[in-house]
Amino acid sequence: MTSVKEQEAIRKLMVFLQEWDSAHKVARSRILDNFIKSNDGKTEPELELEFCQGASLFLARLTAWLRMTYMYSTCLNKLLKSIGIFLSAASGRRYLIEFLEIGGVLILLEILGLNHLKEENKRESVKLLQLVADAGRKYKELICESYGVQSLAEFLATSNSAEAQEDAQVLMGSLGHGNPKYQNQVYKSLIAVLPCASPPAQQLALQVLGVMRRALLVPMSVLPALAGAG
Repeated sequence: MTSVKEQEAIRKLMVFLQEWDSAHKVARSRILDNFIKSNDGKTEPELELEFCQGASLFLARLTAWLRMTYMYSTCLNKLLKSIGIFLSAASGRRYLIEFLEIGGVLILLEILGLNHLKEENKRESVKLLQLVADAGRKYKELICESYGVQSLAEFLATSNSAEAQEDAQVLMGSLGHGNPKYQNQVYKSLIAVLPCASPPAQQLALQVLGVMRRALLVPMSVLPALAGAG
């Protein structure tokens, strides 16, 4: 039998979820603001305590709204930041799995290719993809299997945000390390960035290539020739 305190916590959770379900864009934006302010940096146990062991119920609502609205930029940055709180939570691997099960990686990659979305939204998507990659080799492979390397290379070459380009560079470096099945693909995609019209992107790509070449035993002197061949 649950205690009075537990019953009250469950009641508050249900009220919160009902408030979200019935809220429109402005109200949901406010809810997201409060969630980010109150829960940034929390661990999985802390989030479960906050949501009376029902944090996944709120994450499911966030991911459902993301699937329905990401093409229209509806509170997208706040929504991605909120999902990031779950994905970055220490001991929160199950949140990551729940996000992946709804096709989260594909959504994040598609956001990168939508020209009408703001760079800040795309940068937030890259950050979430980095959290996925940080979870281990099989998660890096999932990103690569979803044509993530090509999407990230194109984003690196075309983004007009220096910060977003740097985040994409870090992620490309992650995908090229400890991921032998797709290491060559990452390498070739970075080479394809070199002829692009963005000097910062060229420099960032060269930096990652310089690290990767030692693992692949490719002399740095051949990179210009490889770039020209691409």
